[in-house]
Amino acid sequence: MTITLTASAAQQIQQALTKRGKGIGLRFGTKNSGCSGLAYVVDYADEVRDGELTFESHGTTVVVHRDHLSFLNGTEIDYQRTGLNSAFKFNNPNVTDSCGCGESFTTRAA
Repeated sequence: MTITLTASAAQQIQQALTKRGKGIGLRFGTKNSGCSGLAYVVDYADEVRDGELTFESHGTTVVVHRDHLSFLNGTEIDYQRTGLNSAFKFNNPNVTDSCGCGESFTTRAA
């Protein structure tokens, strides 16, 4: 099981944590949402909670609850800037379908 970050994503997370003044990394998960079933949830992680695992890429920690790993295993988190827009992008090999607006997705495990 693995979750990875690109160098760009790791740098963005580190900058955000420095600006925030605390935190150990990024908390990454899913929630039931949208027309396709699941949506990504991203937040700051200040600690590792029961049932969570950590993954490290480029010196940056990603915290994921083990219940979400079947949907997220193998995901690469990238951070991209396009013109004035910037956002995290999720390259998830488990996605089998997504809604037209791109806000929700379905996986083989769902």
